[in-house]
Amino acid sequence: MTKIVNHWIGGKTAEGASGNHGPVTDPATGEVTTKVAYASVEEVDAAVAAAKEAYLSWGQSSLATRTSVLFRFRALLDAHRDEIAELITAEHGKVHSDALGEVARGLEIVDLACGISVQLKGELSTQVATRVDVASIRQPLGVVAGITPFNFPAMVPLWMFPLAIACGNTFVLKPSEKDPSASVRLAELLSEAGLPDGVFNVVHGDKVAVDRLLDHPDVKAVSFVGSTPIARYIHTTASANGKRVQALGGAKNHMLVLPDADLDAAADAVVSAAYGSAGERCMAISAVVAVGAIGDTLVEKIRERAEKIKIGPGSDPTSEMGPLITATHRDKVASYVTGAAAEGAEVVLDGTGYTVDGHENGHWIGISLLDRVPTSAAAYRDEIFGPVLCVLRAETYEEALDLINASPYGNGTAIFTRDGGAARRFQMEVEAGMVGVNVPIPVPVGYHSFGGWKDSLFGDHHIYGNDGTHFYTRGKVVTTRWPDPADAPTGVDLGFPRIH
Repeated sequence: MTKIVNHWIGGKTAEGASGNHGPVTDPATGEVTTKVAYASVEEVDAAVAAAKEAYLSWGQSSLATRTSVLFRFRALLDAHRDEIAELITAEHGKVHSDALGEVARGLEIVDLACGISVQLKGELSTQVATRVDVASIRQPLGVVAGITPFNFPAMVPLWMFPLAIACGNTFVLKPSEKDPSASVRLAELLSEAGLPDGVFNVVHGDKVAVDRLLDHPDVKAVSFVGSTPIARYIHTTASANGKRVQALGGAKNHMLVLPDADLDAAADAVVSAAYGSAGERCMAISAVVAVGAIGDTLVEKIRERAEKIKIGPGSDPTSEMGPLITATHRDKVASYVTGAAAEGAEVVLDGTGYTVDGHENGHWIGISLLDRVPTSAAAYRDEIFGPVLCVLRAETYEEALDLINASPYGNGTAIFTRDGGAARRFQMEVEAGMVGVNVPIPVPVGYHSFGGWKDSLFGDHHIYGNDGTHFYTRGKVVTTRWPDPADAPTGVDLGFPRIH
């Protein structure tokens, strides 16, 4: 019997009532293994109503109450990390070690949420005038929503809801319909940890569910991670409805390799960053800019390493890279490689014909490496989201920097060099939100915030870290004067309050 993934509303499983379901496939076999319920407007409304009801008490609960639940949730998440990784591999296709790494990075934000009391302690200025004190405090928003992508079905939700509920909000998650099971398992673990019913809810679905969250009057804020066109839509629509929005979009992350760099280290790094998780990462390196005469040597070193990557089912412990999420996505990725030569690129490695014995119907694609890619080529302009690496050439640092800064994306970037002065100049001059110096994937640790610039971010707040806490709370300033018992009444004074 085909497994059915249902919603989680009000602390329990809610069977889909709309009659609409979507298929979930095993990317390694192409077989439909699961059906996921698609929520109607009424089902989304039920989840929001449950969250709104729960907020009445959760929003007034003590920090100790909230963090004690999160500490128990952290222990459960840690104990079940293998199980959650297996769910990710079964529906997304990434290898088990990569799925475990995803859970580990999500745990970092749970750690941050467990210590939220420090982030929420506020500020106090005493005696700003005679017996007048001013306090700045932060309070929760109410019901908030998260809309998350297929490539990190556990990590990205964990970047959102632990901080949101630690701050006193309640949460409605709309995960990707392509790999929904991990999100429901997280909901079950939260319930086991003692989270009150309705504080965390999960609704699956398509644009119907998304649009209802964007226009529902009781949803106060929306967090999103996905492609740039959808991020722009989320931001525009939710903002027009008066909501706070953080919408993280796509990327075209560049690695700048200077002539003095350790080319072996650079080649190791770029192969890991470009082809890890089959390139289905918003922080993947998808473009290398080689400066000066090192280009040919660097490309050869990348080719040698890339050819040795073992591609196979994510459940096989010897596999280093798994399949892509769907056959449609696989075909789209392949089209960039098959059309590259006609647009002026040199195809060094072509992975479009790759298959795995015994799994011929899986969503397979091999490693592709394109050299001397012109900036006009589609393979360079677009976010491919697959194991395709473009190498571009530049004669000078200045030319390379101009090339990188001309990209409409500004998510992450990296420089490989032995020159500290060049690295410092790059980190100051490059137009990107996250920079790595001899670090290929500069995803910040949990207590620093994650987010890009330009078309990679819509909204004012990055995700998690201090920005995450500020996003899920709003500031309030309280000015207080308590009269001294010895004071006599002074009568009405319509002037400005005296501050001396």
